[in-house]
Amino acid sequence: MEYIQVLTTTGSKKEAERIAEKLLENKLAACIQVFPISSIYRWKGKTEKEKEYLCIIKSQKKLYKKIETTIKAIHPYEVPEIISVAVSCGSKRYLAWIEEETT
Repeated sequence: MEYIQVLTTTGSKKEAERIAEKLLENKLAACIQVFPISSIYRWKGKTEKEKEYLCIIKSQKKLYKKIETTIKAIHPYEVPEIISVAVSCGSKRYLAWIEEETT
Protein backbone atom coordinates (compact mmCIF):
# COMPACT_ATOMS: atom_id res chain seq x y z
CA MET A 1 0.00 0.00 0.00
CA GLU A 2 1.26 3.49 -0.84
CA TYR A 3 0.33 6.54 1.23
CA ILE A 4 0.39 10.27 0.46
CA GLN A 5 -0.16 13.68 1.92
CA VAL A 6 -1.94 16.06 -0.43
CA LEU A 7 -1.49 19.79 0.11
CA THR A 8 -3.89 22.52 -0.90
CA THR A 9 -4.44 26.10 0.24
CA THR A 10 -7.63 28.13 0.52
CA GLY A 11 -8.51 31.75 1.15
CA SER A 12 -10.64 31.06 4.23
CA LYS A 13 -11.10 28.56 7.03
CA LYS A 14 -14.66 27.96 5.81
CA GLU A 15 -13.39 26.95 2.33
CA ALA A 16 -10.77 24.64 3.90
CA GLU A 17 -13.38 22.99 6.11
CA ARG A 18 -15.74 22.55 3.15
CA ILE A 19 -13.04 20.72 1.20
CA ALA A 20 -12.10 18.64 4.25
CA GLU A 21 -15.69 17.64 4.94
CA LYS A 22 -16.28 16.62 1.31
CA LEU A 23 -13.12 14.48 1.22
CA LEU A 24 -14.00 12.79 4.52
CA GLU A 25 -17.62 12.27 3.46
CA ASN A 26 -16.43 10.49 0.30
CA LYS A 27 -13.85 8.42 2.24
CA LEU A 28 -11.03 9.93 0.18
CA ALA A 29 -9.06 10.98 3.27
CA ALA A 30 -8.63 9.71 6.80
CA CYS A 31 -7.62 13.08 8.25
CA ILE A 32 -7.22 16.67 7.10
CA GLN A 33 -5.25 19.13 9.17
CA VAL A 34 -6.00 22.83 8.61
CA PHE A 35 -3.45 25.53 9.50
CA PRO A 36 -3.52 29.32 9.10
CA ILE A 37 -0.50 30.45 7.05
CA SER A 38 0.96 33.50 5.32
CA SER A 39 1.71 33.02 1.64
CA ILE A 40 3.95 35.15 -0.56
CA TYR A 41 3.80 34.21 -4.24
CA ARG A 42 3.94 35.44 -7.83
CA TRP A 43 0.63 35.86 -9.65
CA LYS A 44 0.18 37.44 -13.07
CA GLY A 45 3.51 39.27 -12.90
CA LYS A 46 3.12 40.63 -9.37
CA THR A 47 4.23 39.57 -5.91
CA GLU A 48 1.20 38.87 -3.71
CA LYS A 49 0.89 38.42 0.06
CA GLU A 50 -2.17 36.69 1.49
CA LYS A 51 -3.43 34.97 4.60
CA GLU A 52 -4.46 31.46 3.63
CA TYR A 53 -5.29 28.09 5.14
CA LEU A 54 -3.15 25.04 4.39
CA CYS A 55 -4.87 21.66 4.24
CA ILE A 56 -2.72 18.57 4.77
CA ILE A 57 -4.73 15.61 3.55
CA LYS A 58 -3.77 12.06 4.67
CA SER A 59 -4.72 9.37 2.17
CA GLN A 60 -3.70 6.57 -0.19
CA LYS A 61 -1.89 7.14 -3.48
CA LYS A 62 -4.54 5.21 -5.41
CA LEU A 63 -7.10 7.89 -4.42
CA TYR A 64 -5.10 10.89 -5.65
CA LYS A 65 -7.03 11.50 -8.89
CA LYS A 66 -10.38 11.43 -7.05
CA ILE A 67 -8.99 13.81 -4.42
CA GLU A 68 -7.76 16.21 -7.10
CA THR A 69 -11.08 16.08 -8.97
CA THR A 70 -13.06 16.70 -5.77
CA ILE A 71 -10.90 19.66 -4.76
CA LYS A 72 -11.05 21.23 -8.24
CA ALA A 73 -14.85 20.90 -8.31
CA ILE A 74 -15.33 23.05 -5.18
CA HIS A 75 -12.16 25.15 -4.92
CA PRO A 76 -12.67 28.86 -5.68
CA TYR A 77 -9.11 29.56 -6.91
CA GLU A 78 -8.40 29.81 -10.64
CA VAL A 79 -5.24 27.70 -10.15
CA PRO A 80 -5.41 25.94 -6.79
CA GLU A 81 -2.35 24.32 -5.28
CA ILE A 82 -2.95 20.57 -5.32
CA ILE A 83 0.24 18.60 -4.82
CA SER A 84 0.97 15.15 -3.48
CA VAL A 85 3.91 14.15 -1.30
CA ALA A 86 4.76 10.46 -0.93
CA VAL A 87 4.92 9.03 2.57
CA SER A 88 8.09 6.93 2.54
CA CYS A 89 7.51 5.38 5.97
CA GLY A 90 5.35 5.76 9.07
CA SER A 91 3.85 4.05 12.08
CA LYS A 92 2.28 0.77 10.97
CA ARG A 93 -0.77 1.42 13.16
CA TYR A 94 -1.23 4.93 11.77
CA LEU A 95 -0.89 3.80 8.16
CA ALA A 96 -3.29 0.91 8.80
CA TRP A 97 -5.78 3.45 10.20
CA ILE A 98 -5.50 5.53 7.00
CA GLU A 99 -6.21 2.40 4.96
CA GLU A 100 -9.22 1.47 7.14
CA GLU A 101 -10.79 4.93 6.89
CA THR A 102 -10.41 5.45 3.15
CA THR A 103 -12.04 3.73 0.19
